[in-house]
Amino acid sequence: MPKLTSVHHLALTVTDVERSVPWYVRVLDLEETHRREDQETGVAKVVLRSAGDGFSVVLVQHPDTGRRAFDERRTGLDHVAFCVSSRAELAEWETRLAEFGVSYTPPTESRTFEGSCVIVFRDPDGIQLEIWSDPTG
Repeated sequence: MPKLTSVHHLALTVTDVERSVPWYVRVLDLEETHRREDQETGVAKVVLRSAGDGFSVVLVQHPDTGRRAFDERRTGLDHVAFCVSSRAELAEWETRLAEFGVSYTPPTESRTFEGSCVIVFRDPDGIQLEIWSDPTG
């Protein structure tokens, strides 16, 4: 059986793509590459790409906006962790988050992977995001 080699994209449901896209572009330095709205279903999708790193985040807005707020304790997505190459880069991300007024927890040691360090924050819909550095960095 062929092995899976990577994650192609991550799709996140948001309540308002017009609010979320600028936040992801500004805060996470992603670039909008594609936008589509399906007239039949009312679903809007915006593809955001990381420069040169080969992964995409797709923000999806469904017509039913009466959903409950994001809660990682419910079945489904717990969080998304983006990796950086070193603790120095992690510190640069902490500065960036502070500059954009994003609430976050300062870099702390991971409780899951010994020696790794992580910054935790949330997007406009409350989806938990992380910037992650492994111990080798």
